[in-house]
Amino acid sequence: MSQSVQTAVVGVTGYAGAELARLLLHHPRLKTTPPVFAGRPDPKSPGTGEPGAGLRLAEIHPQLADSHGSGNIRMQPFSWDLLADLDVKVLFLATPHEQSREWVPEALSRGLRVIDLSGAWRLKEAANRAVYGFNDEHPEAADAIQSEAIYGLPELHRAEIAGARLVANPGCYATSVILALRPLVAAGLVDLDHGIVADSKSGVSGAGKAPTAKTHFMYAADNLSAYSVFSHRHTGELLEQIGIDSSQIVFTPHLLPIPRGILSTIYVRFGSVQTPESISRVYRDFYVHCPMVRLYDKTLPQIQYSVRTNYADIGFQIDSTGRRAVIVSCLDNLLKGASSQAVQNLNLMQGYSEAEGLE
Repeated sequence: MSQSVQTAVVGVTGYAGAELARLLLHHPRLKTTPPVFAGRPDPKSPGTGEPGAGLRLAEIHPQLADSHGSGNIRMQPFSWDLLADLDVKVLFLATPHEQSREWVPEALSRGLRVIDLSGAWRLKEAANRAVYGFNDEHPEAADAIQSEAIYGLPELHRAEIAGARLVANPGCYATSVILALRPLVAAGLVDLDHGIVADSKSGVSGAGKAPTAKTHFMYAADNLSAYSVFSHRHTGELLEQIGIDSSQIVFTPHLLPIPRGILSTIYVRFGSVQTPESISRVYRDFYVHCPMVRLYDKTLPQIQYSVRTNYADIGFQIDSTGRRAVIVSCLDNLLKGASSQAVQNLNLMQGYSEAEGLE
């Protein structure tokens, strides 16, 4: 049995932060070391610098109150000294991209291991990263950190994640599409010249907690809309992790009028005739040691099957010619698309069972 580890979460006030807190508070390895939750002090009671100067967790997320007193844990005013004094070893950042880009160098210099849920460190190629518009104060140092960041999709990078100092948790859309396509592309089955179409739909929580005109109830309810066509920031993740270029895929995200969940419908053409058995074999061989991926043979996944679970669900159907397929990939954008994937990465980094606390 590996020992417990002291973790800290910055950014617990958001939707993904709430789910991350819930998972860590109930993780069997962390029962004796609940996470440190750090952030801005309660504006109604300015922080004194003393531990516990902020809000109780149940005041931020009432659903986290339980019989073990978890809801009474207070969000403490963030400082690097606080993390050192409490012997934090692993820092989760559920912060805006720019904040993570600024803080990670300092965290690494202090010996912390970081699991970053933002898009700050996901992309190796500068051309793909340009969508974020980062303006690093020390570009050479940022490039050095970027080169060691590991893309935190355990199904692809399990070994590298285990020894990483910095894990860049994948985007939610990206997770659904990469998991569906990587096995087929890696096997050389997809006719990339013909092109791939990835038509993805997400619940409103994917846009984050801050309200906007397009996530307002009056806009989102009874509606379905495409957005960020040819420009969504997760596109670079697809290109880098699937191993394709921008001419070989069209990725279009849509906003669904539901709270959470992602469904990606992906259209591919094969270079040679395939059968349901041959494609099923490719998926099952690729994911044989992947406990958080569920494969469907006879039916297609639906959001209602994966929402509020920590699984990614993948199914497919092939046309009568054996040359075309429709792949459906579903997951909960706040869980396998964010927080439970972060916990999966923690498990690998600490040498725990990959699915511990998630099944």
